[in-house]
Amino acid sequence: MLSSEPELLAAAVLVIAGVLASKLANRLGVPALLLFLGLGMLAGSDGVGGIDFADVELTQGIGVAALALILFDGGIATRWESVRPVLGPGSVLATAGVAITAVVTGLAATVILDVPLEVGLLLGAIVSSTDAAAVFSILRSRRAGLKGGIQPMLELESGANDPMAVFLTIGLVEIVSGDTDSWWSLLPMFAQQVVLGAVLGVAAGWLGRLLLNKVNLGIDGLYPVLTLAVAVAAYAGTVLLGGSGFLAVYLCGLWLGNHEVLHRNSVLRFHDAIAWLAQIGMFLVLGLLVFPRDLPEVAGRGLLVAVVLIVVARPVAVVLSLLPFRVPVRQQAVVAWVGLRGATPIILATFPLVAGIPEAVLLFDVVFFVVLTSVLLQGTTLGPVSRLAGVTVPMPNRMPAPLEAGSPLPDGTSLRQLEIPPGSFGHGRALVELRLPERALLVLVDREGTYIVPTGATRLAAGDSVLLLADDGTFQEAHDRLTAPDPDLPTGG
Repeated sequence: MLSSEPELLAAAVLVIAGVLASKLANRLGVPALLLFLGLGMLAGSDGVGGIDFADVELTQGIGVAALALILFDGGIATRWESVRPVLGPGSVLATAGVAITAVVTGLAATVILDVPLEVGLLLGAIVSSTDAAAVFSILRSRRAGLKGGIQPMLELESGANDPMAVFLTIGLVEIVSGDTDSWWSLLPMFAQQVVLGAVLGVAAGWLGRLLLNKVNLGIDGLYPVLTLAVAVAAYAGTVLLGGSGFLAVYLCGLWLGNHEVLHRNSVLRFHDAIAWLAQIGMFLVLGLLVFPRDLPEVAGRGLLVAVVLIVVARPVAVVLSLLPFRVPVRQQAVVAWVGLRGATPIILATFPLVAGIPEAVLLFDVVFFVVLTSVLLQGTTLGPVSRLAGVTVPMPNRMPAPLEAGSPLPDGTSLRQLEIPPGSFGHGRALVELRLPERALLVLVDREGTYIVPTGATRLAAGDSVLLLADDGTFQEAHDRLTAPDPDLPTGG
């Protein structure tokens, strides 16, 4: 009988090292993925670990599953109020911006690598999506954020641009492999993936919320488990039906994250932990798959491709995508520079390997080198560039809430959370003026990380997150009253 204990011990040691590396990454101000990849390379056959790993299909499976969980966490943690104003530019960046980046980079790669045009475009498609999560980890480590709508725009782009990159990559793999003759034959598949991904993702989110709020599980720890199962079902079910699983799982998380659900804070913390575990595991495995001895051979060409991507393709894509939205030039410059490449390109680089394309190994090594260059160059200079552009703002020092929504009490009430929007009836009024339903008790006010136990004289403000003790019907009544437009404000016209 084969023993799995050595493999389990090795995996545990690598994960522990990855967790400790994330702490070091915060102190150094570099994306943690850089250290995760480095750990994987050190543990591989060319490193001190000597682990002989070359299973491309297993790597692809782990990467795809991990990316789905990361996208779900990104969706569930994104506030619709923040992304709604930038829905237009963010969506264009995630679609047209990806395509423009792929074409410009692919044309240059064709010349630099001396490969057929379709192979060069395949490389461009592989590196066309961004990893803004790495950016935000750097900003959080430096207690800084990006103003002017840049941060929510990048959050939306990073969560929604993977389906486009996946479609372009799979389409070009089929063209290079000879499985299809033209792009026109792929357009119906693209439309089907987008439509099914959007519809099934929202449907999964709606069903997940219904299960969380209506089924009394009796055990608090089962609620996060249920959301994890919903996320996996949203991805896998959509893929089986011919839709984009990545789009579906992101929209499922976005729906759940922007509707009231029981144990919301516990669910958010659970999926944040799962996303970190997925990132660590994914990058470690990708690092194991790389043979560092092969990188010097492609270093020169890889550097040229990276320069074109960073200095030409990304800025051109940003300028053309944001042209209709009149985004200030300084903000465009930061959005262009923030286009870090991360996990998705390396995962997509396994598709040509699995398909057996002759240039697949060259593409994988170049993609890996491009990602490393992007992280080292853009990741380490993000702070100075954003400060030079004048778009950084300090982040508030937020403490964990002393209370959170929990299980329903015997009388059917539970703690519910809602945010006071700008221009609403709740903004600027004292509690005694709100005339909340009798069965609704306002327990706590979270104001930019400062927690206030309210009195009748406490005035709410836009952006306040309040905890209400109420049953379903009473909470809905209080919600409608607090978030309704303020009748005393001028309506214009």
